[in-house]
Amino acid sequence: MHYSKDKKQQDNNLSYKSFTLALKSGNIPKLLLFHGHERYLLEHSLGSLRAQLCPGGLDSFNYKRFSGNNISIDDLNEAIETLPAFADRTLIEVHDFDIFSSAHSGVISGILTDLPDYICIVFIFSTIDYKPDNRLKVTKEILKLADVIEFCIQEKSKLINWISKHFQDAGKSISNDDAQYLAFITGGLMTTLNGEIEKVAAYSTRERITRSDIDAVVTPVLDAVSYKLTDFIVNHNHKQALHLLDELFQMREAPHKLIYSISLKMKQLVAAKIFSDRNIGKSDFMKLCDIRYDVAARSLLDTARKTTIAKCRDYLKECCKTALELNSTTQPESRMIELVTKLAIM
Repeated sequence: MHYSKDKKQQDNNLSYKSFTLALKSGNIPKLLLFHGHERYLLEHSLGSLRAQLCPGGLDSFNYKRFSGNNISIDDLNEAIETLPAFADRTLIEVHDFDIFSSAHSGVISGILTDLPDYICIVFIFSTIDYKPDNRLKVTKEILKLADVIEFCIQEKSKLINWISKHFQDAGKSISNDDAQYLAFITGGLMTTLNGEIEKVAAYSTRERITRSDIDAVVTPVLDAVSYKLTDFIVNHNHKQALHLLDELFQMREAPHKLIYSISLKMKQLVAAKIFSDRNIGKSDFMKLCDIRYDVAARSLLDTARKTTIAKCRDYLKECCKTALELNSTTQPESRMIELVTKLAIM
């Protein structure tokens, strides 16, 4: 099943879906490349591969694992050439080994060109980036041989259903709006959500999860906090804005990361003001600004109605000016405090 080669399979979710179908049918490719931000799905897929190919467990003769960029190519080749014992196939996992590196790619390409049918080898990119250089012939050769699965953040509807199901498994229920809110403030990664759902379910004394339950135990990601900070600034809530900024410093958020996030929200605020003044629909605004969650779009549009387009542009200009200054200042946190103070009193 060469699902990753089909042009219709360019959508990452479809590729993942096709991969799960391949697992169920037993038609598992010989060479797989796993990468992407959604570690929950990646680990789940690895677990499914192990269960199917290594029913005897990870201590069996037919499971091999290599890790790091300093692995022995000879050892890897020997593992590939060793016949499985009392099983049809051998599963080889290679973690965080850059097969596209100029130091390895030529040799690796030669090894992978003629893999025996009894092999399933998976290269997993976790702590190193997946960065194939498609200009190189050797890269093209490797990608032609491999089935590449990118594990991405799931689309909103699937994620909401997944959250609801996990709360049901814990004996709880949650509305679609609150499930979406939870996804928004956690960044939408299943890996994070899995732990947060457990925390919220354990905390709530009621069967129905509420937003107050979520806010009580979940620490929001920077992106979500930036929306609240933007609202404080526009409403001239100087003390609350600085208090929120101090909380971000306590969480050891880097000033350069903070200015990027705040500047992005100010750019979106300009767009929100234009859309609001022209009565253009929320869905068009979300599409333009690449905003996934309704709660984030509503926050920006509500905030935009409280200010003017001139002010929005001034906010953005000040953020851009600060972003440049952060590259040369020795006191980036102080510069961020100055920025938030100035924006909140403008």
